[in-house]
Amino acid sequence: MFFLHELERTVTLHPSFFGPRAKEFLKTRLYEDVEGTCTGQYYIVCILDSFVISEGRVVPGSGVAEYTIKYRAVVWRPFKGETVDAIVTSVTSMGFFADIGPLPCFVSVHLIPADMKWDPNATPPQFTDNKDQVIEKGTHMRLKIIGIRSDVGGMFSIGSIREDYLGSVIALSQIWS
Repeated sequence: MFFLHELERTVTLHPSFFGPRAKEFLKTRLYEDVEGTCTGQYYIVCILDSFVISEGRVVPGSGVAEYTIKYRAVVWRPFKGETVDAIVTSVTSMGFFADIGPLPCFVSVHLIPADMKWDPNATPPQFTDNKDQVIEKGTHMRLKIIGIRSDVGGMFSIGSIREDYLGSVIALSQIWS
């Protein structure tokens, strides 16, 4: 789910950047350092604007200045039980891996419907029900997040397609029409 967060970050600036364009350098540095990163709890999608840039404080012994910047950002936090769209990145006999935007996800063979079988003779490797549903690399999927693991700089999830209205998005659109 997407949220609007008010965040704060300390940015250092080398003395060679001091001058009338220091605030511009700070904003550029903030965008480069923060956008697209993961805090372990959420992903920072984009920075909307900077609220307050504090007065610089020179760090003794190094000459660099520290600035505290308060800013608003759009963040994405995945939740357990959330239904999301993903793209399959690899398929193995144990299940498949998919990317939910920046979040990697694994769907075990135990969380795939029973009618979907592993086809080791297919090229590329795939799960299929021998009808219209095929799960292979590049397939667009709708899945449910059933677990999330957070690390310091990243997150990983486990998903399921073993419920109604989950699975290949193309196959689902054929059912509805």
